[in-house]
Amino acid sequence: MSEASLSGKVMIVTGAGGGLGRAFALALAEAGAHVCAADCDLQGASATLELIAARGGEGMAVAVDVADADSVARMANSVAGRWGRIDALINNAGLYGSIARKPFFEITPNEWDAVMAVNLKGPWLCARAVFPHMRVCGGNIVNIASATFYSGSPLWAHYVASKGGVIGLTRALAREAGDYGIRVNAIAPGFTLTEASLRLIEDAATYGVNRGAIKKAQQTDDLIGALLFFVSPSSNFVTGQTLIVDGGRQFN
Repeated sequence: MSEASLSGKVMIVTGAGGGLGRAFALALAEAGAHVCAADCDLQGASATLELIAARGGEGMAVAVDVADADSVARMANSVAGRWGRIDALINNAGLYGSIARKPFFEITPNEWDAVMAVNLKGPWLCARAVFPHMRVCGGNIVNIASATFYSGSPLWAHYVASKGGVIGLTRALAREAGDYGIRVNAIAPGFTLTEASLRLIEDAATYGVNRGAIKKAQQTDDLIGALLFFVSPSSNFVTGQTLIVDGGRQFN
């Protein structure tokens, strides 16, 4: 895929203040896209924007609470107001590193609702907000799910269920949005070495490595190819799909 294929395209990455979101935002900018780095942590989003600018890219930083409809609408309108269009949305924001792992019967209703609000309601609200800007010229939505949906990772029922919901949402949106030239796909990463993962698990650098067909720890860069494929013309006839990127720990 040539960089020219994304030149001038306008893309929003939520959860872009660090981790996968920052890696996604930088990769899209390097491929020529104008990138909105959106995050609940404006300082983190601004730091990502500085990295984009240092590499010669163009972008903007926006504070957003993906669980709040008004906040999400302001984000979409700010991006469209600056560049006149929105070509892609990467729904990456999610509760992950801060979630306490515990048996399902010890999870409180408030904990469950908090995870669902960000991880599942958030992608729906963001898709809903960008739709008016995509419905005329088409676009791409890429939802970040998780390979834990396929493994049923224990002590994480709320997280696993929320990511399973993201896969279901991906399929439903693909059906409804296809008539408007909007493609909707998902990426299901395996356990990836991000700041959040390193805080979550003590032996993160070796966690699950022996279960993979490719026996190495997954890095953020290992997901870039899948993202660029989904937002580029190379996948023009692909929608409603979930691609597991985990080095062969799960097969589907």
